[in-house]
Amino acid sequence: SIGLARGYLNKPDLTAEKFVPNPFSPTPGSRLYKSGDLVRYLPDGNLEFMGRIDHQVKIRGFRIELEEIDAVLQEFDQILDGTVLVHEDSESNKALIAYFIPSNGGEVVEKELQAYLKRRLPDYMVPSLYVRMESFPLTSSGKIDRKQLPIPKEFQHIKSEYAAPRSQS
Repeated sequence: SIGLARGYLNKPDLTAEKFVPNPFSPTPGSRLYKSGDLVRYLPDGNLEFMGRIDHQVKIRGFRIELEEIDAVLQEFDQILDGTVLVHEDSESNKALIAYFIPSNGGEVVEKELQAYLKRRLPDYMVPSLYVRMESFPLTSSGKIDRKQLPIPKEFQHIKSEYAAPRSQS
């Protein structure tokens, strides 16, 4: 059998969005799965992975949609706007970093913000660092220019937390 599935069970809209017509197949009705990976053809015919077209990341084995964290972050009543990015240091340690603009120029207590996110999100989706911003750098289309967000100095001190096994099972 070619492929993994024909679609999503009882979700025709999601199926239509993710299972697109296959322009390379002579078989009518043939489909491709739109994975969200961005690739390009190399001169030798191989594909090179360039990144993702969405904001899905993988940290410590968990696939995370950054927009899910953004949505919860923006619900915090002391936040006017916020976004989350993943940064990777030279040792391949990855960390989620929350950037936020306080509402009405007020003070946001980072521990309160972190506690709020811990109540609403799984542990692996809670950012490690929080960066207060006065405004966000914007692209020409008015969206947050994620490439221009500053990398906090504290990031270089984050190490992945490894816990050795303590029992046989």
